[in-house]
Amino acid sequence: MAESRNIGPDPSLLLVDDDEVFLNRLGRAMEKRGFTVSRASSVAEARRIVEENPPAYAVVDLRLEDGNGLDIVDALRDAREDARIVVLTGYGAIATAVAAVKMGATDYLSKPADAEEVMRALLSSDGALPPPPESPMSADRIRWEHIQRVFEQCDRNVSETARRLHMHRRTLQRILAKRSPR
Repeated sequence: MAESRNIGPDPSLLLVDDDEVFLNRLGRAMEKRGFTVSRASSVAEARRIVEENPPAYAVVDLRLEDGNGLDIVDALRDAREDARIVVLTGYGAIATAVAAVKMGATDYLSKPADAEEVMRALLSSDGALPPPPESPMSADRIRWEHIQRVFEQCDRNVSETARRLHMHRRTLQRILAKRSPR
């Protein structure tokens, strides 16, 4: 591909995500784009890879089963200052985006992100904003995803979820009964 020549002399890429299917799919897609991919599904495994051979690029999920992806960002930044790191998460929030960038992440993407979005974020020049995504999630979908996340965090308790979201319980029940928006 034409973009593979922009990767630079070191095409090493570390992918860290506890979703094995997503990890393998993204890994194959990035290999096709010219990267040499290492995969890790935990903070401990990623730290070992960073200590042995710090990669030039990394895509790190924020929430992992054994810890926080920001720990990997910190370790990689200590091991290799020039590394380009993209933090990827299904739980996008301004506070975590700010924390990720302060710790040295190059960019911050919300899931679902495809290989093209990840590639653009990894190779974007400093300070330049990547182009908008081809098909971003709708505002209704983002709202629905947020409600579902809080609902799961409240152990599927409707009353507790409604209280935390500052909404009426019946309104929440109606939202939960509907299908997800596109």
